Amino acid sequence: MPYTDYSKRRGSGRPSSFRSNNNFSRGAKRGPKKENILTSRFIKAAIPVQADSFTPEHAFADFELHDLIQRNVIAKGYTAPTPIQDQAIPLGLTGQDVIGIANTGTGKTVAFALPVLHKLMTNPGSRVLIMAPTRELAQQIEDECRTFAKGSGLAGALLIGGTAMGPQLRDLRANPQIVIGTPGRIKDHMERGSLKLGDVDLVVLDEADRMLDMGFIDDIREILSNCARDRQSFFFSATLDNRVKGLVETFMNNPINIYVKTSETSDNVEQDVVRYGSHHEKIEKLHDLLVNTVGMKALVFDDTQRSVERLSQELIERGFRADAIHGGKSQSQRQRSLDSFKRSNITVLVATDVAARGIDVKDITHVINYSTPQSYQDYVHRIGRAGRAGKTGNALTFIER
Repeated sequence: MPYTDYSKRRGSGRPSSFRSNNNFSRGAKRGPKKENILTSRFIKAAIPVQADSFTPEHAFADFELHDLIQRNVIAKGYTAPTPIQDQAIPLGLTGQDVIGIANTGTGKTVAFALPVLHKLMTNPGSRVLIMAPTRELAQQIEDECRTFAKGSGLAGALLIGGTAMGPQLRDLRANPQIVIGTPGRIKDHMERGSLKLGDVDLVVLDEADRMLDMGFIDDIREILSNCARDRQSFFFSATLDNRVKGLVETFMNNPINIYVKTSETSDNVEQDVVRYGSHHEKIEKLHDLLVNTVGMKALVFDDTQRSVERLSQELIERGFRADAIHGGKSQSQRQRSLDSFKRSNITVLVATDVAARGIDVKDITHVINYSTPQSYQDYVHRIGRAGRAGKTGNALTFIER
């Protein structure tokens, strides 16, 4: 279906240009044992982060974009690009492979979406595959692409989970120019023959490090090996560790590195622990925190789908405006919960790690680790959900005495 109408939402149950279906069975695998993290690592004062003054070299009007894209950029109200956009968009427009190392929330989606959409609109034979670690992030990418390609007639498919497979297959039969999805679901479609990638000459990996953390490395390698050899690639990541470097060396052609990461995501988060002695004391301490902290908007982490559901129901019964998000819920249920949280219709969202990886809500005041994370890296990612947009956040981790 073409990109002509941006007003219809998937949550209504109506068909969409970009369909859904992805499961987390590939990427959600966890080891049988948690990493033993010293309690002292959960305690740290926030470090006020001064935002560096930035004067962009370009304005959005300077970029040599297709006229329709420029009109949609103007309608969006964009004038001055962020640092990653200022550097990546001109390179992308010249056909250069780009590696962007930047914090979450720095405008990476626009940095790759504009040059990708420009190429699709000026070269009708091109196709793009965009991979993201979670359903929610894939949907956010789709929303941005729809905004900037509105009225273009481009068609796409969104390959994420939690909805019926039929509409997705229908979209793929139309040979869409844009395919967005998570690696597991993309691989599923490849295996059933519903997705052919031989003519894909544009590839984007967003949050590459998170996809590798989730165990998608083998799927990603197989997917990329099936795309056209002569292609342009964009890899965006918060870190450039050896795993990401390995992908880069194998699948990119003389990429240009852009490094605009300013500080660790957790630096502006006040971190402390809450000690408890019994299950009853644990839930009561959580109750007191939620009651006594003025203006709290909390993302609460627990281990399993069952424990998340149980905790959210307990909080609802105690009178809190709470909901749960986890991989066992349909995508429409997850989207409704997330939308309610964004609008502050609920102020407590209980989540598993996997379901929360795509959450980008700027006014979260507290991250509460009701259960300890699987690893310290997961901990850093969890608490990075708070303290966004230049604000100081708070992280509390429950530790048994």
